[in-house]
Amino acid sequence: MARVVSVNISERKGELKHPVPEIQLKLRHGIVGDAHAGDWHRQISMLAEESVDTMRDKCPIPLDPGVFAENINTVGIDLKHLPVGTHLRIGSTEVEVTQIGKECHNDCAIKKAVGKCVMPTEGIFVIVVTEGVVRAGDDIEILEANA
Repeated sequence: MARVVSVNISERKGELKHPVPEIQLKLRHGIVGDAHAGDWHRQISMLAEESVDTMRDKCPIPLDPGVFAENINTVGIDLKHLPVGTHLRIGSTEVEVTQIGKECHNDCAIKKAVGKCVMPTEGIFVIVVTEGVVRAGDDIEILEANA
């Protein structure tokens, strides 16, 4: 079964995200206390550990949770192939996929060190549909995929 490996936040934009024990998801906001929260389509970022693993042997920088600016690290789910509109249950919460990938920042330390970064092609963004708390170890379930 798919599950959450780590939940991460940054209190200020431009800082690396760091693991926390839990995150509170709020409707029309995202993660309480995260600098990138707000009423927009990229409230929460997610990245699969399988994607991070493809970079580990190539990157001289430790690839700890949050290093790609992701809020939620997962295992056992192919995030990058989920269609926009897919709903996921994460623990007691529900989110909706709004975007796959994003433009990489020019000053990304990983891109500078390795020449590429996985977040632009394999990270996803979601919005909160049902509020609640998410913790490492929570199960993830695909609920539906809207066309």
